[in-house]
Amino acid sequence: MAGAPEKNINFVIPMAHVADVHRSMDFYRLLGFELLNTVEGEDGHCQWAHMTSGKAHLMFARDAESAKVEKESTVVLYLYANDLMKLREELMGKGVKVSEISYPFYMPKGEVCISDPDGYVLLIGQSD
Repeated sequence: MAGAPEKNINFVIPMAHVADVHRSMDFYRLLGFELLNTVEGEDGHCQWAHMTSGKAHLMFARDAESAKVEKESTVVLYLYANDLMKLREELMGKGVKVSEISYPFYMPKGEVCISDPDGYVLLIGQSD
């Protein structure tokens, strides 16, 4: 297409504002994420973190107001699991509330739904 802008953006990492970055890191470790980097504030609290699991990346930033504001599900994080049934069993064994496996038209191999400690909705689908 003539006049199309150059494709300069080639990667995106969702960043969630959370009440407690350490709490979020602990939760996402249950999903297999590993810590890449953190930044601490002058108060000694973790202000920001970058985590990864395979090709999946997430960032968390401390939001002092988030504890006062109820989150709306305007952003849904969609993750893909190599073995959804195994992951579901492991999460339930660790006390995480996980939905039953559903089979919507867009994910016929199955998906589950969980919420993270800050109320963000995570849908996890079975990858190929």
